[in-house]
Amino acid sequence: MNHNKITCAVVQTGSILFDLNATIDLFIEKLNEARQQGVQLAVFPEAFIGGYPKGHDFGARVGSRTRQGRDVFARYFDSALDLSSPEFTRISKAVKNAGIYVVVGVIERDAGTLYCTLLYFNRNGQLTGKHRKVMPTAMERLIWGFGDGSTLQVQEWDIGKTGGLICWENYMPLARTYYYAQGVQFYCAPTVDDRTVWTPLMQTIAVEGRCFVLSAVQHMRRRNAPSDYECADGNEPETVLINGGSCIVSPFGELLAGPVFGEDCLLVAELETNELARGKYDLDTVGHYSRPDIFRLNVDIAEKKPVETKC
Repeated sequence: MNHNKITCAVVQTGSILFDLNATIDLFIEKLNEARQQGVQLAVFPEAFIGGYPKGHDFGARVGSRTRQGRDVFARYFDSALDLSSPEFTRISKAVKNAGIYVVVGVIERDAGTLYCTLLYFNRNGQLTGKHRKVMPTAMERLIWGFGDGSTLQVQEWDIGKTGGLICWENYMPLARTYYYAQGVQFYCAPTVDDRTVWTPLMQTIAVEGRCFVLSAVQHMRRRNAPSDYECADGNEPETVLINGGSCIVSPFGELLAGPVFGEDCLLVAELETNELARGKYDLDTVGHYSRPDIFRLNVDIAEKKPVETKC
């Protein structure tokens, strides 16, 4: 493996909403496509496995919830990924067969709570870590729990230090700073934010952290959801629910691939890892370009358990 050049990809496609196994089929298809193009690291969008229920209100009003909304949540709950399930084993085996490092967004089911999570797989299909979204946005807080600081760790892979934040977590400058302090080299930003303002944020992060940024965005249309799905954005099959915008950015903020909107795609770029050191030459925001005598960041990475037992 040439560690000076890493071939990376971001996958832009959409989940098959409420159909876990069909989405895993699509995951395997895209993974094999990446393998055929010589990709060593592939990044999939936020909530890809498990789905992002765009446009649904789950029957919630201030002070009340409807039975129909609870039924939709139960359906969503059933299509989420349990990390001890046969479906998880199937994903792990697919990664091993492809021989690719993978970062993929999932809806993780843990007991009675769902989390928006990133899973990190090495090329042997082993789960080396995960990150649970610490700050769901707006209505997401109704259906997802909150992660804690224990899942903010960068992965020490032989291709380079890999980690990331999910969607609007990337608007949290202190969270970004913690990743820079860990020496992140491949900063992954899976999202469903399909606005054009997302791209300059990714360029800012790349320059600020002097790292490569790989942002995978879902491209989802109404036909990706069941026919009885109540969608506020429209019910015509080709109605765009999430419009893409995936991109790959260099440590100098240059767009190496994308952004692409309005279609499924696999964006591939060969990354020159020497660019990392070239960038740090004049900007290291957690090193020679910091002022710890003025600014300090404290991070609590302890796991927070609601119930603890003592003998």
